[in-house]
Amino acid sequence: MRTETIELDDSFGVEYKGVYVFQEITWAKRSRIIQKHTKYHQITGQVLSSDYIAIQAETIWAALREQPLTQPLNLEKLLSEENGIPIELGELFSKVVNKLCGLTTDEAKNSSGR
Repeated sequence: MRTETIELDDSFGVEYKGVYVFQEITWAKRSRIIQKHTKYHQITGQVLSSDYIAIQAETIWAALREQPLTQPLNLEKLLSEENGIPIELGELFSKVVNKLCGLTTDEAKNSSGR
């Protein structure tokens, strides 16, 4: 499976400085994450709602293989609205993971019910 390594300086904060390694996740894992956070109509199967943030956070967490020894990331921090990670850092992680895991913009829109 493909991997991608990024090294961050202290531009996102000294606590995030270091090396992060992400690895492609399986189709099954990605599908389970999407289904876990998507509500479907019982009869038609139509998407009623989807929590795109939770899907993205869990996908980042599932793909993360290595992080700095201080372990600045955890799923709760990725999901937190009050004590979460900086916006630009979240966007960077999302871009890396979406490229590795094949989640296209259209898939993201469709899974979020938009």
